[in-house]
This record gives sequence, C-alpha cells and structure tokens, in this order.
Amino acid sequence: MADSGSVNTGKRATSEDDDTSAGKRQRKTVRVWCDGCYDLVHFGHANSLRQAKLMGDYLIVGVHSDAEIMKHKGPPVINERERYAMVRAIKWVDEVIEDAPYVTEIETLDKYNCDFCVHGNDITLDADGNDTYRKVKAAGRYKECQRTAGISTTDLVGRMLLLTKTHHLAGHDVPSGSDKGSENPSCSSMGSPYTGVSQFLPTTRKIIQFAGGKEPAPGDTILYCPGAFDLFHLGHVAFLKEAKKLGNFLIVGLHTDKEVNRYHGGNYPIMNLHERTLSALACRYVDEVVIGAPSVTTGELLDHFKVNLVVQGMTHIHPVADGIDPYEEPKKRGILKFVDSKSDLSTAKIVARIIENRIRFQQRNKKKEEKELRMIQLLERRRSEDLARRKSEELQKLEAREQGKPETVEEVFD
Repeated sequence: MADSGSVNTGKRATSEDDDTSAGKRQRKTVRVWCDGCYDLVHFGHANSLRQAKLMGDYLIVGVHSDAEIMKHKGPPVINERERYAMVRAIKWVDEVIEDAPYVTEIETLDKYNCDFCVHGNDITLDADGNDTYRKVKAAGRYKECQRTAGISTTDLVGRMLLLTKTHHLAGHDVPSGSDKGSENPSCSSMGSPYTGVSQFLPTTRKIIQFAGGKEPAPGDTILYCPGAFDLFHLGHVAFLKEAKKLGNFLIVGLHTDKEVNRYHGGNYPIMNLHERTLSALACRYVDEVVIGAPSVTTGELLDHFKVNLVVQGMTHIHPVADGIDPYEEPKKRGILKFVDSKSDLSTAKIVARIIENRIRFQQRNKKKEEKELRMIQLLERRRSEDLARRKSEELQKLEAREQGKPETVEEVFD
C-alpha cells in the first residue's frame, strides 16, 4: 500500500522524445478519487470502481466511518473495519483512505493529489438534503460513471428481510424475473430509481470486463475453491487470501442456486449465480471462476483445470443429495487442504444482523428514498423552468423577426 500522499509516475513516449537524447519524458500519473459507504460491498460497487480506474492510473477510495454514515444516512449493515477491508480486496483499488468525509471536499482531493473525483450517475445527499458532490462539481473536478442497474445494498437488505426467492435462477440458470418494488417495504410504487429494486441483467460483456483474462503460467500451482460464496463478504476474502498463499492461480467454483438452496435452505442464496460470479471476479485473490460448478469435485474437473490443490475452509462440508462426500476424489489424490481464515463472519451472521435491526434498516431506506425523490422532483422542476424559459426566448425572437425588430443589442447598432 502506497503512502496516502505519494505520487506514482509512469513513462510514456512522445514524438518530441524521439528528437532528444535525454530519453523519454515522464507522464504525470492521473490519480482518481472515489468515496462512499461501501456497505454490503457488491459487484455494483466494484463496477463503479472498475470504471473509475479506467479514467486514470491510480485509484484512491475513501470509505466513510460508521459515525459519518449514521449522521447522514442511518445505520450501516457492515461495520467500518469490515468495510475498509472489503474495499481493499477489490482488484481495481490501489489505496483506501479510512474515515473519509461524507461530503467530498476540494481539500480532500488536494490532500491526496487526486486530479478529480468519480461517482455513479445517481444521487447522493447529505443529512440536509444537499448533493454531497456539489463542491467538486462546481470546481470542475467531477466525472461520472455508469451506475450498475439491478443491484443495490437496499435490494439485498430487502431480499433478506422478505425471504424472497424471485432473484434465484431457474433450473437452467436463466433469470426467472425480478423482485418487484411493491414487495419491498423500503420501496414505494413511485420510488426512487436509485433506491428502488430492479432486475440485474447479466451479459457476457460484463463478465469479460470483470475477468482479468489471466491464464496459469507453466509451473503455477493451481488452486480450486468450491462453494456458494453468497453475499461475498470479509469471511470469504480472508479465506481466499489464505488459500492464495498456497499457490499462484486460484479458481473459485460457484455452485448453482438450486444446489446452494438445497444445502442452506430458506431463501439462500441471497445473490444469484450471475451476481455471485461478478462478486468473486472482483476479488484481487481470484483468477478464474467456474460458473455453476458441480457439487462433487470430480476427477474430470481436476484434470481439466490441472488442479494441484483443492482448498476448503473450516466451515461445515455439506454432503451431496445422495450422501456422497463431495471431496472423495481430492482425498484419494491427497490434494485436499484445509485452511483457517481466522474469520468468524458468515453469510448467516450478516442475515441475522439485518433481521435483528429490521425496523432500523427499513426506516433508513425509507428516509433515503424520500430524500432522493425530493431531489429528483427539484431537478425536474428546474429542468421544466429552464425549458419554459428557453421556449419563451425563442418565441420572442420569432416575434421580433416577424415584426422586423432587432433581436440583439448588436443588431440595434447595425
């Protein structure tokens, strides 16, 4: 991790350099700032950071403290220590600044030598209902990236509270529909497009954007880690970090929604297979993902991916439907390895936090949506007023032309 105030530089050849004997000139590294709550970190967060990284060379992410979020938004689901660590695990992030201010200040960008700030094309408001990026926008140091539709922390909280299964994929792993906003107590029928629930539409392009395209090199130790990896959280990150120490190339095998629901029950998985795929691919310790991996780690799979070690955490191993040990073949080959992540965080514990604080989270989401709707209405009113003004000016010009009157000051003196 680089010092927060350091500036990295890279070299880029220019046409002028070819005419000099001094060598190549140094090009200033473009440093990009992003900030946010990053609560229940999901692939939507990761996608915004991926886009931000493409706008520069070095990405610094400021993460708000629990106190800042509580003041401006309401209680976070995940505590600040866990959120800091989760953002550090996203592969496009170069540096994390803890306890970043909720309102983005010019002084913050200057302190960390950042050229500009990047945020999604949604609305973020402070406790007083003001745009948290108003200052950097006014200074011309703000850029927007595309928000990932169909995924939000609010959506995930709603799935956990309502125990819905409509986000699961059908038997052949095609989207079976979306959670309707009317089912979610945090969303109104005319709700905010930023807080309301919509369906995530997976594409091969999105997977390609997240996948590094890296292939194992000759001599690499290839690791295989199967599981659900639902609500990709710090427990998963800690496990994968430890597992990666055993080799060079780590493959995550994601079980189907049907299989995860079989051994976890309820409305698990909270995130469907497509969503879990992008979440895993965003992790800096993951090199490849098997989408819809078999529940039994077969010899065919091990041979196909040339797996040297199958790595399992200290959690319970779920037998398959007919009672077969899913690790029978790796055990025979002597390549099954257990690692202790030393993290007790689990998907079930996160769900328990949500349920225990159900009322608080529903109130938080309702308050957030109401603020967003007020801002949307204000912006729409301003746009309407601006449009009416422009139409009035055009009408006046048209009338002036018809009457042969000068339209501008310059025409008066012609």
